[in-house]
Amino acid sequence: MEKHHPEKPFERYADDIAVHCKTGKQALFMLRQIKSRMNTCKLELHPEKTRIINLRGTAQKRYPKGFDFLGFTIKPASFQCKAKLIALPGIFVSQKSKNSIMQKFREMNIHKWRTSLKRIAQRINPVIRGIINYYHKFQRNDMRWVWRQLNARLLKWVKWEKDLGKKRALSYLRAGYKENPTLFEHWRLVHP
Repeated sequence: MEKHHPEKPFERYADDIAVHCKTGKQALFMLRQIKSRMNTCKLELHPEKTRIINLRGTAQKRYPKGFDFLGFTIKPASFQCKAKLIALPGIFVSQKSKNSIMQKFREMNIHKWRTSLKRIAQRINPVIRGIINYYHKFQRNDMRWVWRQLNARLLKWVKWEKDLGKKRALSYLRAGYKENPTLFEHWRLVHP
């Protein structure tokens, strides 16, 4: 790419590559060039992962409007620019990543831990911090659903551990938040 196509930006992570082209024709040309180069190296492109995506603009052929890359979905998004709306590529946490994060929290069975809220925070904060450090680079609000679901898991713990109904359990959790709003890393973003 640097030698023959330096004008085309691209991202590479291990064996995943995204090449940016301005037109459908350019994209088809680049795809042929990349296939040829891979064949020279006795490699082949993944038939299902290799595709052309149209993130903005027009093309003679219809292409998908988004793709997943490294845990993110890249798709057109509308942005306000002066007096008009324009479509630019937006980067969002993929639904697959959100489901994977929630599966991790489900597997932890937090609601069955017989310990204090402080101990729970000590155990899960490193996980939460890692998620925030990776996924909160682009759209912070994109993860609100995940953090609300985690708060629901904490609420389930309160109901189970303190033998409270939903309203009293929620009051207990909110009192914990008021007493220490930084107890859980995600409480800085979405509080109970």
